[in-house]
Amino acid sequence: MLIASYNRKVLGDILVVVVDQDGEEQVTEVKNNVAIIKDVENDRVLGFNFLNVSQILGEIEVNGQVFLTQEQVEKLNQVLRDNEITAELEFDDSPKFVVGHVESLEEHPNSDHLHITKTRVDNNQEVQIVSGSPNIANDIRVVVAKVGAMMPSGLIIFPGELRGVASNGMICSGRELEIKNAPQKPGALILPNDFQEVGQPFDFKLGDLLFQ
Repeated sequence: MLIASYNRKVLGDILVVVVDQDGEEQVTEVKNNVAIIKDVENDRVLGFNFLNVSQILGEIEVNGQVFLTQEQVEKLNQVLRDNEITAELEFDDSPKFVVGHVESLEEHPNSDHLHITKTRVDNNQEVQIVSGSPNIANDIRVVVAKVGAMMPSGLIIFPGELRGVASNGMICSGRELEIKNAPQKPGALILPNDFQEVGQPFDFKLGDLLFQ
């Protein structure tokens, strides 16, 4: 997993790269222009802060999540090698927000409001997602934030558990996706069946037309 974000106004010229789920307690080691974020308990690398990143990648014009090209990932890996850091970033261009289809739905054994879904995210992949959306139902099309997605709020989607049941992804509301004019209340964004095919990257521009 590789998630990169940049906000020059808030952080300065620093690219934040997350490669693993946060540890409970973190420590930072700095080598030249690279800050290495590790889990204190097991020394696991959680991510990097690349300082003065514009000197490495050129000017970055976005604030928020940055979708790195393979060439940019290689430049960052060269910086790691130059600083004798053995970790390596893996290029990943797979879509993280996709159209999904709820294939099955059952009640959560330890909750009166959560449901366990089996949700298809492409022709060959079905994932288990625990959802608390009050309007979740069987046989609907939804927007799935897959593991490794960064929500507009900055929240990163990691594998996890909700009340003891594994959940790999999130079924999103229009509010969470910051869709234009979406209802400002909980509830899955249910897509028309002819909106997009299951497995396709969710089209945010089309999504902004849903609540006109």
